[in-house]
Amino acid sequence: MLLDFLPVMIRTKVIHQNGMTIYYPQIFGMREVNIEQSMNETIFNLVEWLIDEQHRQQDSTQFAEMIGTYEIKTNERNILSLSLSNYAMMNHAAHGLTFMKSLTMDIETGHSYTLSELFKENSNYVDVLSAIIAQQIEERDLPTLIDFTKIRPDQDFYVADKSLVIYFQQYELSAYAFGFPMFPISLFELQDIIAEDGPLATLATNS
Repeated sequence: MLLDFLPVMIRTKVIHQNGMTIYYPQIFGMREVNIEQSMNETIFNLVEWLIDEQHRQQDSTQFAEMIGTYEIKTNERNILSLSLSNYAMMNHAAHGLTFMKSLTMDIETGHSYTLSELFKENSNYVDVLSAIIAQQIEERDLPTLIDFTKIRPDQDFYVADKSLVIYFQQYELSAYAFGFPMFPISLFELQDIIAEDGPLATLATNS
């Protein structure tokens, strides 16, 4: 049914306390309330993880400011992909630090996919994606802090505009000035290895 493929409804919630302003999405209006609650818990847990990561990485309990935002990347065909970012700056620091994490979830089950789950078993997806990214680094003449060889099996990603976007944290691949290096890869370029019952196959169809 057409109704089964409508986007989920999303509203913005905010945490505002002690110099911290965090905007994050919450799903509402789903028929399956337990799945809705599970997905919202997954989102909120990641919001909390990003806050905790700022404290761990900057070794601080107090920040001059902390701002959290989000972007909806895909919300169609029972697939929701979104990114959450958190910027925090300590007092007297030269600049702040930003972390970004993403979720790609199945609306029917509430399942949040890992990168490996997007591909067929024994598809060698790490090498396939790494080769494409290496080519993009060369074509874009992107300066890197390290000699890139391959991505992590659990590399950060989101799905948008019929593309799988692989990205790296600040300092993970490039200098701070380059932000989050992102590498969009067309789903059609990956059709031979994507899982037939996974979200990429669903989004790659033209119907």
